[in-house]
Amino acid sequence: MELVEEQIYTRIKAELFDLLLIDDNHSNYYHIPSELTYLIKTNLQALEVSLFLYNHEIDHFFLEASTMTSVVEELDQFFISSAKILPHLLNKTIIRQPLVVLDQLGDSSVTIPFKTLIEENGFLLIKQSNVNEYSNQFLQKIGRECEKFVNQVRKFTNIINEEKRYEQLNQITAKFHSSMSIDSVLEEIIETLEDIFPSFTHHLLLSHDNNNQNHMQIRDLNYDDNHIHELAMKAYVNGEVFFEQKEKQSILYAPLRGKQGVYGVLQITAHNSIAFPKREVDFIILLANTAGSAIENAQLYQQSKRLIVDLQLINATSHTLNSNLRLREIMAFMTDQMINSFNAQEVVFVLIDDNNELTVLPGSTSFFETKDSEEYIHFIHKKIKEEMDSLFIGELQTDHIVNAIYRSLMSVPMVHSDKLKGFALVLHKQPHHFTFEYFKLMQSLIHHSTLAFSNSMLREELEKLVITDHLTKLYSRKYLDEKILYSLSEDPQGTLLLIDIDNFKEVNDTYGHQVGDDILIQVADIIKMHIREKDIGARWGGEEFAIYLPRVDCKIGKEVAKRLIKKIENGTNPKITISCGLSYWGNDYKNSLNDLIFHADKALYKAKGSGKNQLVTYNVEN
Repeated sequence: MELVEEQIYTRIKAELFDLLLIDDNHSNYYHIPSELTYLIKTNLQALEVSLFLYNHEIDHFFLEASTMTSVVEELDQFFISSAKILPHLLNKTIIRQPLVVLDQLGDSSVTIPFKTLIEENGFLLIKQSNVNEYSNQFLQKIGRECEKFVNQVRKFTNIINEEKRYEQLNQITAKFHSSMSIDSVLEEIIETLEDIFPSFTHHLLLSHDNNNQNHMQIRDLNYDDNHIHELAMKAYVNGEVFFEQKEKQSILYAPLRGKQGVYGVLQITAHNSIAFPKREVDFIILLANTAGSAIENAQLYQQSKRLIVDLQLINATSHTLNSNLRLREIMAFMTDQMINSFNAQEVVFVLIDDNNELTVLPGSTSFFETKDSEEYIHFIHKKIKEEMDSLFIGELQTDHIVNAIYRSLMSVPMVHSDKLKGFALVLHKQPHHFTFEYFKLMQSLIHHSTLAFSNSMLREELEKLVITDHLTKLYSRKYLDEKILYSLSEDPQGTLLLIDIDNFKEVNDTYGHQVGDDILIQVADIIKMHIREKDIGARWGGEEFAIYLPRVDCKIGKEVAKRLIKKIENGTNPKITISCGLSYWGNDYKNSLNDLIFHADKALYKAKGSGKNQLVTYNVEN
């Protein structure tokens, strides 16, 4: 019998050696344990042979291979804890009694424990018709050869697989860094994970906004998202790998780290598994770091591109604003810039005067001409006045504005010489529409444009001072003359009214010159309230006023004059009256500027001389 055992032992050693030579690159470890079990089964003429190997990381024995066809397809389903099996194996060389390891495998006739630890420990389960056929010494020798064989193959395979993995990692790194598009990098990461770990489930949980909202494997890393596990948030915050164990499922959370920060978390789920092997964990960490660096580089590239575009926009805006545009033109230009740059739906510029009164500047969008806009304007005015800082609200709540139509909001104060001059406000109906990058750009735009706003308003104020009477705030006579000359060349007709306050000297003598000045202001205010925006009200000199009505015929001019005579008599304190002279022109009776003034003055003289507090019209036909 010893001779037979020696022959079998020699044959098994030779066949194991041949098996190593045939699979000379050891690239496919997984078929060798299976061939080992069949080799043992054939040489020992056993009924069935099963190989269990020990996993030190999770303290379990796994069924690595078996000649039982009923379990071959589901090897990873069969495992047993060391606490359950080790008491049967410790201090045993050969076990010749039935040992039920797993119900699906049935009773074993012989168990051969592996004793010399190199990398993995384990045991062979052999079902044999005649348990006493072979000696313990022989079976021990077979066990040692099998263990040495498995460990050697594992060692070679691990080395070669590691080489291939890191070669693959180099290729992946080059692939990741070949694109500067964040979306493309994310797609490459997902494709790589599916290629390397096809049996795992992968998710990228990103800390920044992404455009892959419809991609099931790419999600935002939100604190309030119930689908995001707390360990994922820990991995992101701490920059460390965390594991979660569930029944027949292992989940790994690896931070996507770059040099400047963490950009998200790689979540990998291994199904039907107790834990990740250490070599897989190490590789996944390297892969996650590579992916994090690629995301960081792409993000920095996108930021630099966006910064260049933003600087170009600010430069172009500053250049345009410094080209002596009128205030209305500046506002219209800035409104267009903000709509185009931020995809805003509504834009407004609000001026705050010394009396804390608000004025919507021309050029703002039409929504701010409606009543509904007032609630937004007053809310922003209150917040900016309290905080003296910009506002960035992703989702406007109903306690801020009842029935808020617009949910996204950005507002930046316009401050010049440490004084709040007003604010800019942009709105969008979609919550969280504006990004933080938009917000920073808007702050830069308003910062660079506030001086231009102030200069434009100051320039227009100075222009108005030049053409405006200081006391009454009506236009000057020079400005009136220019507008009449323009109308004479461009319009089909026009009417001139000359007005004189009756008995004004008596007002000054009775009440004093201060009251006299106040009467002049009262008359000027009534004139401004009862003429159109395009009509020109001017102080003619002393207690005399002039009104030019472009494109207005004599009949309407008379109505305006009579209305003013009545309003001034009833609306001044102390009560005064006025006399009015009217002249007009048309295509049939065109006058020069001097003729128009002369005729109006002649009519006024007649009104004063015939009882005052009346209108006299110069008859061009006479």
